Amino acid sequence: MKTKQLTLGLALVAIVSASMFSSCRKKQIEEKDTDTASAKDQSLASSTVNDMTSISDEAGKGNATTVSSFKTAESNAILSSCSVITYDTLAAAKTITVNFGATNCLCNDGRNRRGSLIINFTGRYRDSNTVITVTPQNYFVNDNQVTGSKTITNKGHNAANHLVYEINANISIIKAGGAGTITWQSTRQREWISGESTLTWADDIYSLTGSAYGTTASGGSFTSVITSPLIRNMAFGCRRHFTQGTLEHTPSGKATRYIDFGNGACDDQATVTINGNIYNITLP
Repeated sequence: MKTKQLTLGLALVAIVSASMFSSCRKKQIEEKDTDTASAKDQSLASSTVNDMTSISDEAGKGNATTVSSFKTAESNAILSSCSVITYDTLAAAKTITVNFGATNCLCNDGRNRRGSLIINFTGRYRDSNTVITVTPQNYFVNDNQVTGSKTITNKGHNAANHLVYEINANISIIKAGGAGTITWQSTRQREWISGESTLTWADDIYSLTGSAYGTTASGGSFTSVITSPLIRNMAFGCRRHFTQGTLEHTPSGKATRYIDFGNGACDDQATVTINGNIYNITLP
């Protein structure tokens, strides 16, 4: 009888110990899954790709050799007086070059850029079926090097009479200080929802939808899907980050990160929800 009781007692201890170990293990896993770095990498790549579109749009509206000669610094969306634009529209392959110089050029969105963006285009930015290819050349944003290319295709006006652009990007971002390389491939729709009828930047608002995939700076793969349109407001003081919208960002082997850019405020804040826990992040 004592042997039987001892055996049952040992079995009970083993079950309780196993349960406690399982609970502790589960807690450790949940505690470890608080990493928002991949969400920040996603936001950095997304913003970088979007800014390349904005710069090509802005450069295409000019008709002189320098930004300062046709717009004041305050009226430019991104480009400042240290950005030099040259146009080659006589050749069959029409080209605009935006040269930020060999040293950092502080732009109107608060980011430092150097190097060049080479913009090839088949027609005017606002004309249906125009195809624009943007290629970085020794190009850096805040000391992060950007390589690859993106293609912007004007799809004409939609049912709401808004211009829509299809944007396909395949870029890499080599982060400063040896912090790793982000790769990014995306297909997105950019809808011009406000400001198309004017020549000013401050009233321009864009809405983005679509998906992306790639790898984070730490080497892990990810997928990303916009679940509520991302809004970019080009008003002065707003144009650096998305002001609202949501997306689902899923790193390989980890829980989906739900990123929320807010309700329209012009700031650098967003939230990331992981396993029901909400974390505040500052956008890069």
